[in-house]
Amino acid sequence: MTPPAITRTSTAEHYDAHVLKNYARAPLTLVRGRGAQVWDDAGNAYLDFTSGIAVSALGHCHPHWVAAIQRQAGELIHTSNLFRHPNQGELARRLVGYAGPGRVFFCNSGAEANEALLKLARLHGLKKAGEEGKCYKVICAQQAFHGRTFGGMSATPQEKIQKGFRPLVPGFAFGELNNLQSFADLVDDQTAAIFVETIQGEGGIHPCTPEFLLGLRQLCDRHNLLLMLDEVQCGIGRTGRFFAFEHAGVRADAIGMAKGLGGGFPIGAMWVGERCAELFQPGMHGTTFGGTPLACAAGLAVLDVLEREKLLARVQAQSPVWIDSLRRLAADFPAQVLGVRGLGYLVGLQMAADPAPFLAALRERGLLVPSAGGNVVRLLPPLTATADELARSVAIIRDALVAKA
Repeated sequence: MTPPAITRTSTAEHYDAHVLKNYARAPLTLVRGRGAQVWDDAGNAYLDFTSGIAVSALGHCHPHWVAAIQRQAGELIHTSNLFRHPNQGELARRLVGYAGPGRVFFCNSGAEANEALLKLARLHGLKKAGEEGKCYKVICAQQAFHGRTFGGMSATPQEKIQKGFRPLVPGFAFGELNNLQSFADLVDDQTAAIFVETIQGEGGIHPCTPEFLLGLRQLCDRHNLLLMLDEVQCGIGRTGRFFAFEHAGVRADAIGMAKGLGGGFPIGAMWVGERCAELFQPGMHGTTFGGTPLACAAGLAVLDVLEREKLLARVQAQSPVWIDSLRRLAADFPAQVLGVRGLGYLVGLQMAADPAPFLAALRERGLLVPSAGGNVVRLLPPLTATADELARSVAIIRDALVAKA
């Protein structure tokens, strides 16, 4: 029997009746995408600067990425990690080329990558102080966001994330971002690691300063701590360097990554430097779906396009002009936009009020963007966005501000 056609009405009804209500979704049903544009089920086109919340690094349906997925789907999709396959080995090799000597663990999401980092910190603490030393404290930043698993929530000092789920995992302390002394004051004999986002995304687009990251590196070296960096949102080229921490010239001991790595296909990864790459032994950690042939094909296709189309150089060249135009716009509307911050294609507009009505106004004008903590409008264009598309986003934002004034 032929299944019934999916209509605009039935989609909305299915969501209302059958999908868990844990998201405040926009009243929009998206059905097709190409490059930086998406279309809804009424045929309306939008400039998509949500990028699946920094996931669709190549935009929608990049030909090379689509071809790689289609080809791999016809060859081998899943094997489990009981066996080797060529794509995982090759993707690990190429990520080590970006991150430095070490090893890679593949998973399915940023939350899983961060959970693996927290387990790594526990293993380092055991090696550092022994079973009786109880060395397992991880120092994170205020306003951080590291995921919604129990470890991730425990490392995320936000009431809206933690409320309703206590008691949480013990062993976390929180310093003030870009205040090195506040982190140093928290270090004691029980501390195993420092764990921060290079640029806080959900917390409101707050970058670590180079001086702060360099200071954290020195602090970790002095006290035999791991410096673990969450690059889930800001990594994979979003700032014009493959990893955002490269702008500071530091080296991490471990890195969590996901989102843009798969270009739209779920994949996460933890890179561990040589210093602690042998801490994980067989049976200590695992995943059923992590690093499948299909997921790794997606990751390899993303790296191919980043390199062949020189997207890092494009972001470096185009983002300063775009950000400068956003700052000029903010100066024209000081009562509505309090400031602009960020790096590359991860930028936040600090609004004077709740941005929800403004996001709706942008959507009505053909621009899709998400919010972030602290009344911030978050702009996440795909790395393939053209100068014209960037300029069009500014024009739409200006038009919405004029209408609101």
